[in-house]
Amino acid sequence: MRMRKYWRSAGATLGLLAAFVSLNNTSLFNPRPPAAPVLLAHRGIAQQFDPTGVGNDTCTASRMLPPAHDYLENTIASMRAGFAAGADIVEADIHPTTDGQFAVFHDWTLDCRTQGKGVTRDHSMAELKALDIGYGYTADGGKTFPLRGKGIGLMPSLDEVLSSFPDKQFLINIKSNDPEEGKKLAAVLSALPADRRQTLMVYGGDRPVAALRAALADIRAMSRSSLKTCLLRYFATGWTGIVPDACRNSIVLVPINIAPWLWGWPDRFLDRMEGAGSRVFALGPYSGGDFSTGLDTPELISRLPQNYSGGIWTNEVETVASELRRGGR
Repeated sequence: MRMRKYWRSAGATLGLLAAFVSLNNTSLFNPRPPAAPVLLAHRGIAQQFDPTGVGNDTCTASRMLPPAHDYLENTIASMRAGFAAGADIVEADIHPTTDGQFAVFHDWTLDCRTQGKGVTRDHSMAELKALDIGYGYTADGGKTFPLRGKGIGLMPSLDEVLSSFPDKQFLINIKSNDPEEGKKLAAVLSALPADRRQTLMVYGGDRPVAALRAALADIRAMSRSSLKTCLLRYFATGWTGIVPDACRNSIVLVPINIAPWLWGWPDRFLDRMEGAGSRVFALGPYSGGDFSTGLDTPELISRLPQNYSGGIWTNEVETVASELRRGGR
């Protein structure tokens, strides 16, 4: 008799717990106000390339697809076109220069995209300005270089980018794992008004992001390890509605195939992260190794929940913005 009562009580407790978890994480009774997704254009509008077998050191300019436009990533023109196409935020890559500035350029070295040689950060801004950043692009194995001569002087500094778009949002990518770079970036951003810093976000290596956060607590920032910690801890405890500290004042990147497993996805999850001061961006599917790239095709966009109002990370902002308009999302 006692065992029967025990199991009955245990069953009732588990039932109540299950009901609590379900109600606490369903989006059915907690719909968000209608809003369009926030589009983040990775590197602005860029030349596309064949991603098959691409690694960290692959020269993507040497495997570009036939160009549909003349825009070069990480340039003022590319960013302006990205915003015009529908981007709410543009991602930009930075490297420190020998004369105390930050150059906006993707590659660790100059050899792939330009006629220059060596590590990007070993040059002054003036030296980098003299390069042709369209020099190395080819879609036919080096027979022709359709963008050569069109990128001379187009590598901007971070100061130029921020002054050219004083009211636009940016995600700044620190390309190194050098803590000194985080400190230098903190010094640049700390000179900006607090409301301007709220339009900026930063991600990069663990050490520079930690240094940046230590010097500038109000900036949203993320590193690979902080994102991993955020998601794993949320998987473990998110059913309670509690947001882990690692997810606060951060950028939360969510692969589209992992998103449905997050407690409260989509609306409760988005509300919780926004309440913790963080921005959420959906990515393409994760399949191990490095994170996937963006949501770049209509098929991937169709995997988002109906009326999704979080962020979308994309390399094809023109395509995605058009698809969202057509689909009424």
